Amino acid sequence: MIIQSIELNNFRNYENLQISFDEGTNILFGDNAQGKTNILEAAYLSGTTKSHKGSKDKEMIRFGTNEAHLRTMVLKNGKQYQIDMHLKHNRSKGIAVNKIPMKKASELFGILNIVFFSPEDLNIIKNGPSERRHFLDAELCQLDKIYLSDLSNYNKILNQRNKLLKDMVYRPELSDTLPVWDMQLIDTGKKIIRRREQFVKELNELVHEIHYRISGGREELFLSYEPSVSADLLEQELERVKPRDLKQCQTSVGPHRDDLLFSIAGVDIRKFGSQGQQRSAALALKLAQLEYVRQEIDEFPVLLLDDVMSELDDQRRCQLLKFIDGKVQTFITVNDKALIPDLSGNAYFRIIEGRIAEG
Repeated sequence: MIIQSIELNNFRNYENLQISFDEGTNILFGDNAQGKTNILEAAYLSGTTKSHKGSKDKEMIRFGTNEAHLRTMVLKNGKQYQIDMHLKHNRSKGIAVNKIPMKKASELFGILNIVFFSPEDLNIIKNGPSERRHFLDAELCQLDKIYLSDLSNYNKILNQRNKLLKDMVYRPELSDTLPVWDMQLIDTGKKIIRRREQFVKELNELVHEIHYRISGGREELFLSYEPSVSADLLEQELERVKPRDLKQCQTSVGPHRDDLLFSIAGVDIRKFGSQGQQRSAALALKLAQLEYVRQEIDEFPVLLLDDVMSELDDQRRCQLLKFIDGKVQTFITVNDKALIPDLSGNAYFRIIEGRIAEG
């Protein structure tokens, strides 16, 4: 799978851009605030419908203009896809694939698989559980449309249940409708928990093997799923904590409270690991994500590395580059291109104030 080209019109700081990429390693270099990350954001948006920064559509439209257009050409399993996006200030984005409009943005998932790695991801181990849940959901939504639908439904049900719990403070008679939302939450929540459990079990085998190599055989990392409650006990636990939910006006158990455990020699490295251990675990997690996608779709996804190289020490940088060289189409943003040794099919693009010159 490769991104062949990207065209941008009034996207971020790009008025007009047409750029073709190498199927190997594409290095976007230049000073800060010139637009390097904006190209990665456009690629990520084309695969996931969302900005990796969490930006709203209107925030990605070039200042002083009313709308932005993106066109991304993708080659996947020998088939070419043209992904067009139209961003507007006060309306939902328009999406078309091979000139056929998508009724729902979620229909785009699965065409362009992306793994994004930024300095913030190096802290995924020590940061809060929400980031680790986001990692789970972002990957599963790209690969499994049933999971995407279940997660969307679960979030809607959760919001409705929480709203009802708040409304019941002033209107106790609404309590008769709570069991309806409980049963929907239980049914959808069980599906999410079981799919996550399967995913983490399979991913752990890859994480363990990759981390063992990264550490030079000195450490063994294990990844395990920590649901707030098992699927089999979700109904029972939701009933047990109902008095607390009524008091706090929020749902206190369910997959929206899940986490991932990273352990070495039985030690929880989220709390007690060194910075080096946490960074190695984060790197292993991303490399395992690449391999997992390859096994699922029989192709490597596109890898986006946003200013990661300057954050990694020489050993981890070499491990990363060794893994991707010649196998994964990669986009790397970096201030100094000297940080990147020659890899298979290197292409260099110098970014200057929203303009690009090969160099």
